[in-house]
Amino acid sequence: MGEPTADAGPVAGIASLRRTPQQARSRARLVRVLEAAERVLVDEGVEALTTTRIAAEAGVSVGSIYQYLPDRGAIIEALAAGYFTKLEAAMDDLVRSASAQPWEDPVGVLIDAYAEIYRTEHGFRALWFGSGLTEQTRAADREHKRRMADGIRRILLALGLAEDDDDLARSCHAAVLAADALAQEAFRRDTKGDAALLDEAKIMLRGYLTDIAGRYPEQGG
Repeated sequence: MGEPTADAGPVAGIASLRRTPQQARSRARLVRVLEAAERVLVDEGVEALTTTRIAAEAGVSVGSIYQYLPDRGAIIEALAAGYFTKLEAAMDDLVRSASAQPWEDPVGVLIDAYAEIYRTEHGFRALWFGSGLTEQTRAADREHKRRMADGIRRILLALGLAEDDDDLARSCHAAVLAADALAQEAFRRDTKGDAALLDEAKIMLRGYLTDIAGRYPEQGG
């Protein structure tokens, strides 16, 4: 019998892989490599993300990494894909929460939730605040933000604050872009997040949410 096959889990959907591991043991090795890459990223920065350095950190051969991740760009893209997956899973959880019970302060809930992710995901901060993002990663980030905007749209619909139309989708995308820029600046200033700037972001986005809800009188009134 061959190796057991299991759910792809953390390595599913990583487009930068040279090939996708099919067996559980191979996937486990790749997960170990990505965990090692994140440690190197956090401790030493983007420039240290070489196959040689990561192989040493993971305790595997360079060849075993190269068959999946041929260079720094592929490693960066794989790490970014993992962070996108975590952020989008958190958004899905928030959508379910909004569907289950009303939120008194939707903007506060969302910003606090994502600020906590910024605080705990040290690799995400190290990657985004470094200088090594590839064009593929930037393109993937744009698509990620559109998926996050769709999560915001679903939350507003679940809370009965809007109607589903093209204007709502565009507004949610604009809100995500603004919130992301403010969050990044808050965490550039302070690794725990500049509380005053995060509060300003809440004030700004609450005003924007009020404007969005006001376009749909039955929902916003």
